Amino acid sequence: MAKKNYVGSWAFLIGVVLAVILGLVGRPNPAMVFILVLLGLIIGLLNIADKEVSPFLMAATVLIIASAFGQGAMDGVPVLGAVLQALLTLFVPATVIVAIKHVFVLAKS
Repeated sequence: MAKKNYVGSWAFLIGVVLAVILGLVGRPNPAMVFILVLLGLIIGLLNIADKEVSPFLMAATVLIIASAFGQGAMDGVPVLGAVLQALLTLFVPATVIVAIKHVFVLAKS
């Protein structure tokens, strides 16, 4: 039986919940932004297995694009725009790490 990576799973869960909470309560301070980026890096390094790379990159790319464009569309609802910004702060580092890891795998084969 494969050993489950609980650190990556908890980082993902905590990161998403924290991003939503920070978006709902207002603009996150620099320390909270740092924590979201750090959790994103942990997610990218520990939580995505080889077989999950393509689905993760596709879903994360759609999430990043929708969040980036959605912020402009949510001018009338600033809370939703803040949630989308916090999710971007979490998922951009995770996506970059997974993409770089995948490029190295492709280069080796």
